[in-house]
Amino acid sequence: MDMSNPSTQPKAVVEVTAHDVQGPGVVFCPNPKMPLWSNHPRVYIDVTHEGGGQCPYCGTAYRLKAGEKLAHGH
Repeated sequence: MDMSNPSTQPKAVVEVTAHDVQGPGVVFCPNPKMPLWSNHPRVYIDVTHEGGGQCPYCGTAYRLKAGEKLAHGH
């Protein structure tokens, strides 16, 4: 494991469904299932263009669950 840049290694991977996606194709971190101690400023992560993204604060990776289809316009 490359420790020179720890932010490139996701700490956790969260698979999201179309139901989890907000507004213009984003999810937010920290997500509601995260413990209170791990809170940081809320960031919105676009999952529409590459099927996923990573939180710049905690390193959690978010990706669309295999086979998930977003509503038209996302």
